[in-house]
Amino acid sequence: MAELRPLPFGVLVRRMFAELERDDAVFHLPRRRFVTGTDGLDVSVRFHGHRPSTPFGPAAGPQSQLAQNLVLSWLGGARVLELKTVQVDDAIEVPRPCIDMRTIGFNAEWSQELTLEQSLEEYVKGAMLIELLREAGGIGLEPGMDRTVLDMSVGYDLAGLKSEKVTAFLDGMADCAPLIDRLRREIPTEHARLRDVAFPTRLADTLTLSTFHGCPPQEIEAMVDHLLREHDLDCIVKLNPTLAGRERVTELLHEVLGYTHLSVPPGAFARDTTWEQMCAFTERLGEAAAGLGRGFGVKFTNTLIVANQGDFLSPAASEVYLSGAPLHVLAMDLVGAFRRRFGDRFPISFSAGIDRRNFPAAVSLGLVPVTACSDLLKPGGYARAHGYFALLAERMRAAGARTVDGFVLRAHGLGHRALGDLRLGEDDRRLCAAAIDGDDDDLAALPEHLRTALCGAAALRNTEHYLAGLAGDPRYRHAATDKPPRKVGSDLDLFDCLACDKCVPVCPNDANFRFELAPTEVEVTTLRREDGAWVVTSGGTLAVEKARQYASFADFCNECGNCDAFCPEDGGPYLVKPRFFGSLADWRAFAHLDGFHLAGETLHGRFAGVEVCLAPDGDRSLFSGEGFALRLDEADPLAAPEGSAEGAVDLTYFHLLRWVRDALLGGDRLAYPALLAQSE
Repeated sequence: MAELRPLPFGVLVRRMFAELERDDAVFHLPRRRFVTGTDGLDVSVRFHGHRPSTPFGPAAGPQSQLAQNLVLSWLGGARVLELKTVQVDDAIEVPRPCIDMRTIGFNAEWSQELTLEQSLEEYVKGAMLIELLREAGGIGLEPGMDRTVLDMSVGYDLAGLKSEKVTAFLDGMADCAPLIDRLRREIPTEHARLRDVAFPTRLADTLTLSTFHGCPPQEIEAMVDHLLREHDLDCIVKLNPTLAGRERVTELLHEVLGYTHLSVPPGAFARDTTWEQMCAFTERLGEAAAGLGRGFGVKFTNTLIVANQGDFLSPAASEVYLSGAPLHVLAMDLVGAFRRRFGDRFPISFSAGIDRRNFPAAVSLGLVPVTACSDLLKPGGYARAHGYFALLAERMRAAGARTVDGFVLRAHGLGHRALGDLRLGEDDRRLCAAAIDGDDDDLAALPEHLRTALCGAAALRNTEHYLAGLAGDPRYRHAATDKPPRKVGSDLDLFDCLACDKCVPVCPNDANFRFELAPTEVEVTTLRREDGAWVVTSGGTLAVEKARQYASFADFCNECGNCDAFCPEDGGPYLVKPRFFGSLADWRAFAHLDGFHLAGETLHGRFAGVEVCLAPDGDRSLFSGEGFALRLDEADPLAAPEGSAEGAVDLTYFHLLRWVRDALLGGDRLAYPALLAQSE
């Protein structure tokens, strides 16, 4: 239905803990893919005044909008959670489908799909769920892995920031005690001991400002200044890849990387902030933040605006936003240019084409946080982050590092050159030199100002080293990325498919789910009333051949299309597979969509526009629809049916409703429709 409906907090709590106990998973992410530590390595980093346990996080996007998204990101090792960008216009229309990850990455969505009030509540719910997991134990967190930072993201103009709605959101993030008090009462009775957990009431004191394409530089500066002064926030400003200028973007995108089919609208450069304008407001904002005792940094980068190719994303969007491999090269090029201009004066966070293979390199450049989005939308979903940390640990050990500072210093063997870049007295130079031939204990023993200066100089050297080989790396070129997922040529049906399981983890909202349906076959029959008697007509069979079936929970599905991109069959799971609505009101309101609603043991269904219902009725079941209401014996529906019918009644729908109801209420009571049905 493309309209997100957050679930009650209690339902999420019950699902989270029940699934952990029964399936050794949380929101379909298996325990073996949880990142609970790094086997003795300390990968904590400095982020403004905080010390999050890892440098990893989701970029503001699909992985940080709903409460369960935040939990899944956290279980994947994220400890700097950049929340989905919010703005005053919280009723935007997003063309669907809006995500295309078949090759590199394109999207047509750019802001929250919830109201500001809903967004605030989802962020609080997500933070509380994480705290409940941590407090309850059972997931095996290593010491030091429990420090998490939530980083707000807002946009897109000063008037919006100053509006009552956004101000209320920011105030709510600064003090969410009333919301926490209400939500803690929703924790189910079986987990009542957790109702007294001391949840933090200030959810976030850092913010990344999202600057939309075309935002004037003076507007950007005014927004950050407002946030620093009026809301007492440490601020990061997210910058656009167009900063590099048309010539450099074209050179990298077309000539070096070979994406000649991608076209950046000329107006994108004309209306965006220039390099010199950015440098000027960075200087001023840095001084303003320092004077206020706050932090200021930059983020590279926002997505790159390009023309819609029109073969997957909705043609209603003439322009879409590029991410993935080519954006990684563009954004890193800007990191290099920024550091040549400012050195290590300003912290840099990063988001562009991060994946398992380049995550360790980004960490070695001293970027904090290193955030991902596109890669986590590929098969495996949040589980892919597990590989990020496995490779980071491997690279750290190879460099002889146990901490991130040690890794920055030794990852590329440039520590001594970095030392040569510093102006130090002989005593300080000897101390730093000893730390470079020694271990991380020697590095930690340095005075903080020396350790910071040495690691900063190493990060600058590492950046140039990484950039020297980046543009020539063939894996970022068009030839290496132009391989869409293979389709097998068959069409999806309501039941039965290849059961490849790809549609479940690629959904960032955990909307798609599996359920077990015993393979069965029945004769297709119709009933009609003639001369006071029931007449049965038979013809053909209705069969379910596979035990494993797939469905979509409509409340969490925004019809982004990502499951369609990776499904081997044609049609799209989110469009073809059984769709379950969380409320009867929604099932009725979206009458143009086929789907189900389960309430207790009553199941409403709509098939090709035909609405039917199956409900318990004494020792029988009431099967009803337009023009008929029949009491049937489920074991033998043709035996003495009772009721009335204006015409022929197709019992195909009766069997389908019965099978689906029994599957949800029998074998998988953890599915969202079943949980909601139990709570009514």
